[in-house]
Amino acid sequence: QVHLVESGGGLVQAGGSLNLSCVASGNIFKINAMGWYRQAPGKHRERVAMTISDYSAHIGYSINLQESVKGRFTITRDIAKNTVYLQMNQVKPEDTAVYYCKADVVLNTHGRDDYWGQGTQVTVSS
Repeated sequence: QVHLVESGGGLVQAGGSLNLSCVASGNIFKINAMGWYRQAPGKHRERVAMTISDYSAHIGYSINLQESVKGRFTITRDIAKNTVYLQMNQVKPEDTAVYYCKADVVLNTHGRDDYWGQGTQVTVSS
């Protein structure tokens, strides 16, 4: 079993900053991808930012960012600690959502699966 635990959500004024973190633990051989989705009330869950393992990259992963957050959000990953961070700057009211961490994990006991965290609420006031 694999567990993802998020932290760092909260209430912030528009234009402010928040930093989310997510730690994965458990039966992990390696993580193929790890990042963040969000779901606003009445909307579908959408991908915000992902790191994809790439051992040819000098940081060990490549990055995929949703267009609406480019230039404002930064995703980083500590591969050794199975942790991913989302630095959210210049936040807007439309960034309000529950943010979920997701990891594509290869298990020690063989097999591969997607795992989700419990979600952390981010609320941006105007």
